[in-house]
Amino acid sequence: MLRPRTLVTVILAAAALICGVPASAQQPAPPPADQPAPAPAPTPPPDQSPPAPAPVPDQTPAPPPQADQFGQDLVLTEKTIIYMKGSANWDTAFETLVDTFKSLNAVLDKQGLKATGPAMTIYTSIEDTGFQFQAAIPIAEAPTNLPPGDVLVGKSPAGKALKFVHRGSYDSMDSTYEAITNYMDERRLESKDMFIEEYVTDLTTTPEDQLTINVLVPLNEQSSK
Repeated sequence: MLRPRTLVTVILAAAALICGVPASAQQPAPPPADQPAPAPAPTPPPDQSPPAPAPVPDQTPAPPPQADQFGQDLVLTEKTIIYMKGSANWDTAFETLVDTFKSLNAVLDKQGLKATGPAMTIYTSIEDTGFQFQAAIPIAEAPTNLPPGDVLVGKSPAGKALKFVHRGSYDSMDSTYEAITNYMDERRLESKDMFIEEYVTDLTTTPEDQLTINVLVPLNEQSSK
């Protein structure tokens, strides 16, 4: 005895023979399997300009520092100064000057005074073994309440002078002064009986081998190049 499913198959096969249609065409096609959606077409990247080349560093060598003019003509203007007198021998010159300027700076701080220019040493007398000096600092005007003592108020030298620059330690000042003497002799110049050291760098705080000092040599009025 045929099963119901087998019977249906036989009937469909017979009908297909009568109509000329294959039995396989009478059965519905199986549904297609799920297919993934096609991937979207890649978006072309935006048009990008090539990166700008890196700037080439300026390789022009820096100009060499200008050498200090040795024997520059200038005219000193009179300035109000506050100063302390002193004397020292050459062996302890640097230590004596530093101590004197420290004392003078303490007076300025106590009086509320401000320096208006570089500190200077005015050498008033020079001998083989030592010297006398004024350790001076320019100020705007003379104080009215300066207590009596070692601190005085006066005026700095004025007039024609020559400027010589010294860079380095105080101990090497001898070579600078020797060069100044030769310079003056070769040009037959006469100086007054004094010279001035103007401290571009602070004498009390700058390492001794890093000092910059202007040596100012006041000239006699009759002296000329």
